[in-house]
Amino acid sequence: MATTSIADARVHDHMFLGASHDENARRTLLVVVLTALMMVGEIIAGYITGSMALLADGFHMATHAGALGVAAIAYGYAKRNAHNAAYSFGTGKVGDLAGFASAMALGLVSLGIGVEAVSRLFNPTNVAFLEATVVAAVGLGVNIASAFLLSGGHHHGHGHGHHHGHGHGHGHGDDHHHNHGPMAQSGDNNLRSAYVHVLADALTSVLAIAALLAGRYLGWVWMDPVMGIVGAIVIARWSWSLMRDTAAVLLDRSDDHVAEEVRELVEAPGDARIVDLHVWRLGPDAHAAIVSVAGPAGLTGAAIRERLAPVHELRHVTIECN
Repeated sequence: MATTSIADARVHDHMFLGASHDENARRTLLVVVLTALMMVGEIIAGYITGSMALLADGFHMATHAGALGVAAIAYGYAKRNAHNAAYSFGTGKVGDLAGFASAMALGLVSLGIGVEAVSRLFNPTNVAFLEATVVAAVGLGVNIASAFLLSGGHHHGHGHGHHHGHGHGHGHGDDHHHNHGPMAQSGDNNLRSAYVHVLADALTSVLAIAALLAGRYLGWVWMDPVMGIVGAIVIARWSWSLMRDTAAVLLDRSDDHVAEEVRELVEAPGDARIVDLHVWRLGPDAHAAIVSVAGPAGLTGAAIRERLAPVHELRHVTIECN
């Protein structure tokens, strides 16, 4: 019985989803509905009015509706499989995979907008400026509402773990963190990808309105495709930034800040030296570490884990004492 109790005490799950996972999933799903409705309206209005900027906004929004749908599916998949033993370190990075796919889609959209805008620059078409401006303004309103939904509120989460007392040990420390908005440094990249898509929609709407007003009141018909080109460049930069950050998580790039903190805490007393260290992200609020330590015979894994307790980012720690 004693052996069973000790074994049970050492069992831990690999639930590394963000503390706001369910809330973010609901927000994303609602934004999918809003985006899909506006997408249909803008595409129809763009064809009727002949506005390239409005068509670009509509088709851009169509790809965003699909990308946001992928984000919503990713939330559901990660939650359903959070306790699936087939995933050795949980499903906390499913959102990063979805974010990477969304970033690629966003990059392709920016390329398409840029090519079409250049074509329209040299082959201008007639535009119904007033009607197109009204629809673009409504689209901008939807984008602002969507951005508010995705970024609204502050979250204060607490995760609690437990420790294991054997020499080659695993530890789950108390995790106290604050996330402020979807663009937080250590936040949810799935939510961030949805947020970037919405911001890109808002940008193209703003540029479309500026181009349409300039065309109507100043006669600058060339502004419509020029704004399309500007929007394509900005969106491409956002896409690259998101691809870079999500790829780093998917490839288990070391977190230098956390690694430096681990090294400092372990080696500060002077009786231990880290000979091998791996730190990577498991999910929006969780990191893992493998720490190989060289020290005197009496140095134990429990002692090293105690030194690492202040590193709140760590949720899964493996310690080797040599």
